[in-house]
Amino acid sequence: QVQLVESGGGLVQPGGSLRLSCAASGIIFRIYVMGWYRQAPGKQRELVATITSGGSTNYVDSVKGRFTISRDNAKKTVYLQMNSLKPEDTAVYYCRTFIGGETYWGQGTQVTVSS
Repeated sequence: QVQLVESGGGLVQPGGSLRLSCAASGIIFRIYVMGWYRQAPGKQRELVATITSGGSTNYVDSVKGRFTISRDNAKKTVYLQMNSLKPEDTAVYYCRTFIGGETYWGQGTQVTVSS
């Protein structure tokens, strides 16, 4: 059974940093593309960043230079380091993978950027 569990969200002031983690189980983690998505109130869920099995990364323009996605295959965990956070980064952040025609999501972790 595939399971994705996010952690690391919270309340942070503008300009601050957070690191999100997503621990995976039930999959051969190292071979799959992993992604972080976010959904702000009243908005559609959007892609934030992805990382391939080989470590290639991709980011939405609004987070380039501020966010870094990485993975530790031994720990079956994908990370999202978020720096220089802005109020518009406030959202629920989700971990996602796609395996054999099925999309799997974590339960999400809330990130709130506010003074």
